[in-house]
Amino acid sequence: MPFVKDPCGIACLLVTYMAIIYADYVVIKWIILQSLQNSFWAPLHVILFNTIVFLLAMAHLRAVFSDPGTVPLPQNRLDFSDIHTTEKGELEKEEWTVCTRCETFRPPRAHHCRICKRCIRRYDHHCPWINSCVGENNQKYFLQFLVYVIILAIYSIVLIVISWVTPCETCSTDTADSQSRLLHSVLLFLESTLFGLFVIAIMVDQMHAILYDETAVEALQQKGTYRPYRPKLALLADVFGQEHPLLWMLPCATLNRKYDTPLLSQQDI
Repeated sequence: MPFVKDPCGIACLLVTYMAIIYADYVVIKWIILQSLQNSFWAPLHVILFNTIVFLLAMAHLRAVFSDPGTVPLPQNRLDFSDIHTTEKGELEKEEWTVCTRCETFRPPRAHHCRICKRCIRRYDHHCPWINSCVGENNQKYFLQFLVYVIILAIYSIVLIVISWVTPCETCSTDTADSQSRLLHSVLLFLESTLFGLFVIAIMVDQMHAILYDETAVEALQQKGTYRPYRPKLALLADVFGQEHPLLWMLPCATLNRKYDTPLLSQQDI
């Protein structure tokens, strides 16, 4: 799926990376290199904080540029006259539907996104913060992004509090520097708190959708409650992949999904 030229999504992408860069700037320049300059933990904080920033950026880029699970368009125009005759029973049996906007057969749990103008497998919602849909193929990276944002927000708040309560003997006595350090610390504290709470709310909603096997769209349409019970670990594995759970938070791993799409194959014949 090509890059979505949505003004709101592009603006959110810019805000996201501006917030990340600003947080890294404040933590390194105004907190670690000043308040914690002589601390044994200062180099470890620099390495650990930037490692989290790197993983966050990688997960976000994977969520942005990965195909969320776009349903392929047919090469030939779909003949809607056959829907009510020969293929009706097959569609109902397999829970396939027809998208009149994409003019294609739609697999189970796929829905049309009005912003991307395509049908997405296991469509949850369109997220402006990744300028893309959250679907079957990129929900893993979206969740990783949320987790790393929460970790980074908590880490930033902890470092700010430490810098406030720890006497700083090496800090500059210049009034302008002291005011700048305080101003940046307060701004980062507010940014981390607001973004952290916002992302935690999204994370809770996403985990609820996964563990109860019901996407946001299905919850609104009340279409997910009929599914049989499945173990929570199996539901998480559907999103993060079949590798070991300790590897689920690594954004470098790629999901390899194989689809059985007989109706999509038939419509191209």
